[in-house]
Amino acid sequence: MEAQAQGLLETEPLQGRDEDAVTSADFSSMLSEEEKEELKAELVQLEDEITTLRQVLSAKERHLVEIKQKLGMNLMNELKQNFSKSWHDMQTTTAYKKTHETLSHAGQKATAAFSNVGTAISKKFGDMRSHSIGFSLEEGAMKKQKKNKEQPIFICF
Repeated sequence: MEAQAQGLLETEPLQGRDEDAVTSADFSSMLSEEEKEELKAELVQLEDEITTLRQVLSAKERHLVEIKQKLGMNLMNELKQNFSKSWHDMQTTTAYKKTHETLSHAGQKATAAFSNVGTAISKKFGDMRSHSIGFSLEEGAMKKQKKNKEQPIFICF
């Protein structure tokens, strides 16, 4: 029996389908005229309290802005502080540290690979240069030989 009594006294807010059931139910036929009048009065009072609370909240927000202005705290400073704090918080996460480490390692490997490619290209250009120099020397020697061949050589016995 105690469990049944507790079920009726739940303090949890209504959930989706519970709200639907309550809003679709027609309780007005179950209420007396006196109860309806009391509920209407309570409704008006709640609406007035909500309006008052909104006004108080608005006044407090304005006061907050004034205090921040007097302290030199503006939106940009707050954004900077929030960004700095968020950046610091993010850098201390395990995921960030692992990602940073992985990217750093990948960067080192990429640098080494580019260095090797650069060395290979430099070597190729060096080989091509020495080959072209060698080719030029050979070409010069061949021209010289050709010139020498054009002159008749007389051999006497």
